[in-house]
Amino acid sequence: MSRPPPLEAYFRALRRHFGPQRWWPAETPFEVMVGAVLTQNAAWTNVEKAILNLKAAGLMDPRRIHEVDAATLAWALRPAGYFNVKAGRLKNLVAWFLERAGGSVERLKETDPARLREELLGIRGIGRETADSILLYALGFPTFVVDAYTHRILSRHGLVPEETDYEEMKELFEKNLPRDARLYNEFHALLVAAGKEFCRPVPRCAPCPLRRFLPGK
Repeated sequence: MSRPPPLEAYFRALRRHFGPQRWWPAETPFEVMVGAVLTQNAAWTNVEKAILNLKAAGLMDPRRIHEVDAATLAWALRPAGYFNVKAGRLKNLVAWFLERAGGSVERLKETDPARLREELLGIRGIGRETADSILLYALGFPTFVVDAYTHRILSRHGLVPEETDYEEMKELFEKNLPRDARLYNEFHALLVAAGKEFCRPVPRCAPCPLRRFLPGK
């Protein structure tokens, strides 16, 4: 029998180094849902600017986003890049949210998360990372979010092959960690911090708190 990957040891090392991440930064669960769409191919600093634009225009509300014309919405989203595309994706998400739950996050929380994930993935423009971000960060379901930083760190450390896909990596975390939304939330945020600071395309391994886990160390 193969040994389980030392994920909890990775988590402890990252938490000691970075401290609590308190992610996702948002005032409401709906704002998390919006941010999950806007952060696609965008730096978070630019997403924050777009969110401020939405708030200033009185658009941080599902019904207002649904009713506003696409051009006005796209203008508010300009800082996040691909603003016309993201305006369409956000309208798709909001249309589903209003029809599915009347704009109520609490009603969404009453749904089985596996079924909800399928529905989210059926919305045009909502991929697996975005869907899982909504489930974890907005709704509090224990589903692990996988991103490019996660893939890079785990593959460089020999925990997964380079060709491992999203679902396989998600399953690795969910099978080898307790089913705990708070743990998944913090672990994903810590991996993002490590990816940004140390596990870059050109890695900075020497000061990284995960260096001792590298193969051959």
